[in-house]
Amino acid sequence: MVNLDWKNLPFGYIKTNYNVRCYYRNGKWGELEISSSETIDIHMAATSLHYGQEAFEGLKAYMGKDGRIRLFRVEENAKRMAATATYIRMAQPPLDLFVKAVKTVVSLNKEFVPPYESGASLYIRPLLIVVGAQVGVKASTEFLLLIFVTPVGPYYKQGLSPIDAIIERLSDRAAPLGTGHIKVGGNYAASLPAQDRAHDLGYAVSIYLDAREKKYIDEAGTANFFGIKNNTYVTPNSHSILPSITNMSLIQLAEHLGMKVERRQIPVEELPAFEETGACGTAAVISPFNKIDDVENNKSYSYCKDCKPGPVCIKLYENLTGIQYGNLPDIFNWVTFVD
Repeated sequence: MVNLDWKNLPFGYIKTNYNVRCYYRNGKWGELEISSSETIDIHMAATSLHYGQEAFEGLKAYMGKDGRIRLFRVEENAKRMAATATYIRMAQPPLDLFVKAVKTVVSLNKEFVPPYESGASLYIRPLLIVVGAQVGVKASTEFLLLIFVTPVGPYYKQGLSPIDAIIERLSDRAAPLGTGHIKVGGNYAASLPAQDRAHDLGYAVSIYLDAREKKYIDEAGTANFFGIKNNTYVTPNSHSILPSITNMSLIQLAEHLGMKVERRQIPVEELPAFEETGACGTAAVISPFNKIDDVENNKSYSYCKDCKPGPVCIKLYENLTGIQYGNLPDIFNWVTFVD
């Protein structure tokens, strides 16, 4: 194992030994290639650079208490990348190729998987881009699937500690019939102004409203929103929202724990009715909200006593991370081992 300060890792890039690559040319995918280079040879006319024809994913590998490395729901990431690729007219990486590539790159970089109970994990970034030359706005025929890894600490240094959020009304994350439901870089670039505004005002995240009516909760920054009330897990149902694998998992866990689940529109006026609220995603798993401020309407909604997470957020977090790290039985068959 490499010598890193595992308990104080940033959520950022640290060089590892290898990445894996696979090219799509002449109508078919080639063989996996192993590379130690941190750069890509890409044509200056590639449509990824000009028109944003690119897709990416994010998942993690965890070191369990039994010393085995676990991937969490890697097949779902493969399916989501395939859905994104189809929508923006790129070649779909086959599920078995995607999974093999992820397992290979993690195995090649085992020494960078943070130790159990360090609070860190190995972040895995699959990237699908165009490498061939194309000037007109049309689909390309040459693609590169590249996957690199880097050890990361918690997305928010305070871990499960609640954060403050602000409702964003000056911009939209995605249009109702746009690309919000797929994982493309443009969605995230478009969120930077709202993110900067929130940070400048002292908030950790912006909460977007639906673009059409500005009445309903859409997403919480780059993560899915959820609320808890009356033993019910409530999360938005919108075409503009990325289908979060973490949220999908929390929904199953909530039902398993005896909770009801509702996927529906959540009006802003319903915020005071929730006992707990939060955001969920791969990077932070669960980020409970201490409060949500609606600055334009001079309203504030508080959810935590003494800035401590609520009991349902804690229970869901412990159950999900318990499966990821091997502390709890994998009752849903979510885990893939890397030998």
